Amino acid sequence: MLREAIYHRPKQNWAYAYDNNTVHIRVRTRRNDMTEVNLIAGDKYAWEQTNRTVPMALLSSDELFDYWEVAVQPPYRRLQYAFHFYDGKEHLYRIEKSFLPTPPPNGLNLFDFPFVNPVDVFAPPAWVKDAVFYQIFPERFANGDPSLNPEQVEPWGGKPTPTNFFGGDLQGVIDHLDHLVRLGVNAIYFNPLFEATTNHKYDTKNYLKVDPHFGTNEKLKELVEACHARGIKVMLDAVFNHSGKEFPPFVDVLEKGASSVYKDWFHVREFPLRVVDRIPTYDTFGFEPIMPKLNTENSEVKSYLLDVARYWIEEVGIDGWRLDVANEVDHAFWREFRMAVKKLNPDVYILGEIWHDSIMWLQGDQFDAVMNYPFTNAALDFFAYGTSDAKQFADAVGAQLAAYPQQATETTFNLLGSHDTPRLLTLCEGDTNRMKLATLFKLTYPGTACVYYGDEVGMTGGGDPGCRECMVWEEDKQDKALFAFFSEAIRLRKEHEALRSAGFRFLQAEAGSGLLVYERRASDGDERFVIVMNVSEKTADVSVPVAAGEGWTNAFTGEQVVAARGCLQANVPVYGYVVWRQ
Repeated sequence: MLREAIYHRPKQNWAYAYDNNTVHIRVRTRRNDMTEVNLIAGDKYAWEQTNRTVPMALLSSDELFDYWEVAVQPPYRRLQYAFHFYDGKEHLYRIEKSFLPTPPPNGLNLFDFPFVNPVDVFAPPAWVKDAVFYQIFPERFANGDPSLNPEQVEPWGGKPTPTNFFGGDLQGVIDHLDHLVRLGVNAIYFNPLFEATTNHKYDTKNYLKVDPHFGTNEKLKELVEACHARGIKVMLDAVFNHSGKEFPPFVDVLEKGASSVYKDWFHVREFPLRVVDRIPTYDTFGFEPIMPKLNTENSEVKSYLLDVARYWIEEVGIDGWRLDVANEVDHAFWREFRMAVKKLNPDVYILGEIWHDSIMWLQGDQFDAVMNYPFTNAALDFFAYGTSDAKQFADAVGAQLAAYPQQATETTFNLLGSHDTPRLLTLCEGDTNRMKLATLFKLTYPGTACVYYGDEVGMTGGGDPGCRECMVWEEDKQDKALFAFFSEAIRLRKEHEALRSAGFRFLQAEAGSGLLVYERRASDGDERFVIVMNVSEKTADVSVPVAAGEGWTNAFTGEQVVAARGCLQANVPVYGYVVWRQ
């Protein structure tokens, strides 16, 4: 046994309350080092009477490590515990500060989970893990009210630039809600809707007013009500890291300098405000002078932004906030933000934009979830770029599954493209088969899935501004077969709990291979899927062992499948897939 590889800490993603009665415990070991891992657990005030040994199951693996997990329900909501490891030859026990060759005596010096306090239980909104989001860049989705057009508006469908406008608005979204219903999505993520000077609206001028080019506050309320009538949730973009150049407090500081009453609303290094060698004398998003960073430690700024967060929930009835540049805002502000939002409506989804490991924001006191870019990168490497094989992809996914508490994994925001990245079909070099595989994996993976507008009809485009083209509404220019695939895959996800649960396991993912086989199970164990993907230029024969006598169905065709000689068998075409359901 490699003792140095064994790791656990009684907090974060390693030991946490999943609900008011259940605690999840995880431990890490070297990959393929153990044949058996057990948890020895009991109540610290009655160790002799309550301790018992519980087998741990292999949760996931990455390149170096195995991650083991067990769910226990302490009778008194307290838990002390140790680990027992067995590699087929040697027994080893791990307590808080050391290893032992024999079981720990009398419950001394064990790991400690003090008490499951319900107020501390991380509980994201239940609806999110059943959601499929659709991301809309408002300026480019649909022009439903030409009277709102900016003066410099260009004809719909023209070439996007960083500064041009095409007249997309809220009425255009209302007019096309039936498209979303046919697709099957049940939640919308809007890029910023509030008054701003740019086409992307990430430079907010007025946080309490819908941009006049999009409509009015009343029109947004009409849109939200129309979405709710169709069973569609609505999430808005909150740009609280920075404002825009025309935000009135910033204008005041520009004009009055150090004498402005708003000077402490921003992070000013030197007055007057100016740009020196392309670097502003005040903190900004990046080094963008039109996006001054807000001082969220300032009590007036906090009060203003929390009022904004409450306003759109109370007055318009939105269902979620996506938080832009969330990792650059202080943790204390996000804790107050969560308390303010959840006090109004516990079911509001709080989603942070963070591109890296996010465990410190996912402890139940800040965000419900983050945008899962580690998932994005791993999926693109495998399905789009072809720079990783099946084993490397499975290792990356295995590390991600172990990185967060299960409830965070169940509601994390899985995406393959957005307004910040090249479109998926472009990354797949126009190959819709590769795009389908990536999309199918996303829709059969734990967490909420997001479709970027237009992907479902075959839109292409490089990085910003290429990924922000006008939505294609001409039917003869839409890929109808691709749309049918998206809608069918979304339907399967919505109809089968097994495809939304945390029950995920790779069955085959070998080095040097593009053949991927994985299993999805419902939380109650009654429903099971086996999914095969051939990410290669050659057809692949696959044989998956199953129990004799089990009945299986091809989930896409409805065809009944006979498991010949105790195996599900198929010849999978180039960049093809098979989805079997038990």
